[in-house]
Amino acid sequence: MRLTKYLLLLGVFGITLTSCEEKTENTMTVSGVIDGLKKGTLYFQKAKDSTLTTLDSIVIKGDGGFSFSYEIESPELFYLYLDKADNNEINDRITFFGEPGDIVINTAWNTFDTNSDISGSKSHIKFAEFQGMLSKFNTRELELAQEMLPKENSLTTEQFDSIQNLRQTNLLRRYQYVLNFGLSNPNSYVTPYVTLIEASDANPKYLDSIYNALDEKVANSKYGKRLETYLKGLK
Repeated sequence: MRLTKYLLLLGVFGITLTSCEEKTENTMTVSGVIDGLKKGTLYFQKAKDSTLTTLDSIVIKGDGGFSFSYEIESPELFYLYLDKADNNEINDRITFFGEPGDIVINTAWNTFDTNSDISGSKSHIKFAEFQGMLSKFNTRELELAQEMLPKENSLTTEQFDSIQNLRQTNLLRRYQYVLNFGLSNPNSYVTPYVTLIEASDANPKYLDSIYNALDEKVANSKYGKRLETYLKGLK
């Protein structure tokens, strides 16, 4: 009886030890709670060949807790997609910049992507900073575009031209912000990603300046290599 109990404990210890050994310095663990969610399926995803690929999923019942683990070569963009089975595709996807380590994402079922709290990723903090500033330029563009919509009193040529000039100025400032962000953050894995997404049509000399200033580890990352390939294609 004692021998059986000893062997059982040894087996449990072996499983625990193996589990610990499986976690490496490249392991990213994403966990958290979706407050108020009673039932739904959460998908852990990443982009691959221009499409979203599901890496793992979990059916959530009751407490809204979840946890995913993934071996990551370098920081990159990931997604949490929540299928609440409510036939409503709004408020269903969280975008975050993942990196090795423990990342905690807490949110609520009814404000899933608009009020999420993400911690544990330095790359995501920088990404959120960038996105926050970019949204101001996007909001300004929307406001100016709405001013050009047909109204009871049509705009004069001078008024139309004035709004167009403001839109061009806003666009120029947006580009300047993206490029300055890249030059100011050579050690961030976010830099090559946002440069490709938001400024790929900028003057190649500026893109070259950003790439050449990247830290070696960032230049050798997934998005750093993509930026390098893109620049080679321009020459």
